[in-house]
Amino acid sequence: MFSTEPRVTYRKNQLGEVICQLRFPEILAISAKPPVDFQEAIRSEFPQFSSRMESGAPKLTGVPGNLQLQNQPASINYQFVSADGVWRVNLTAKFVSLACSRYSSWEEFAAKLDKPLAAFIQVYRPAYFERIGLRYVNFISRRALQLENTPFRELIAEKYLGVMADEQVLEANVGRSGVDAELALRGGCRVKLHAGPGQVRRGGKSDGEVKFIFDQDLYMPGKVAPNLSAPALQTLHAHAWSIFRDAITDDLHDAMEPIE
Repeated sequence: MFSTEPRVTYRKNQLGEVICQLRFPEILAISAKPPVDFQEAIRSEFPQFSSRMESGAPKLTGVPGNLQLQNQPASINYQFVSADGVWRVNLTAKFVSLACSRYSSWEEFAAKLDKPLAAFIQVYRPAYFERIGLRYVNFISRRALQLENTPFRELIAEKYLGVMADEQVLEANVGRSGVDAELALRGGCRVKLHAGPGQVRRGGKSDGEVKFIFDQDLYMPGKVAPNLSAPALQTLHAHAWSIFRDAITDDLHDAMEPIE
């Protein structure tokens, strides 16, 4: 399930969102006061600011026979958004992240991450990152690629199709057919993967098209020194391409218009 083809970018990529998240041991200073110095370091590229309080998910505590749900304290989430609304940085006491809703290339994404990551390391001096994650969420639209009369079995590798891989099964009759997996990868990485058809809701509304959702949540667990975060992300990115290219057929690859 790993392609060895050289990496390309796609003129018509089907990415709905790309997210990089770096988790670290809780830093109380982030909750204690507004991140003024951090904002000043990134404000030229992420000028729009907001914040919100988030309730922690209840935690099950105790021993068998005497278990109880314990409410977790609320935490503050600071958000910094680019002027065009495409790029979003989030900062909490436990993670910093960058999300992009209009992805063009890894090089652009990595360059956009440089400033907030460097500012975070300089201002808050994390001892290490305990999880470095990179998530690619593809919403493959046959309508956008002018492939509306092409079944998914001609676009997606059989192992990700479930019952839709069976030619005797009419795609229109399939209500749900998902594949979910978690795998260990080379270099100490892991991936949680979801693949299957579904409708995508934006702003609470769906356009009615059944798309193929291919969601890779790649991550590197364990203690990673801040100065090694960039190589870790490069490794995750390489895995993401290898898995995605293996998951699509040449027909879909060509329809997305690869750029060498």
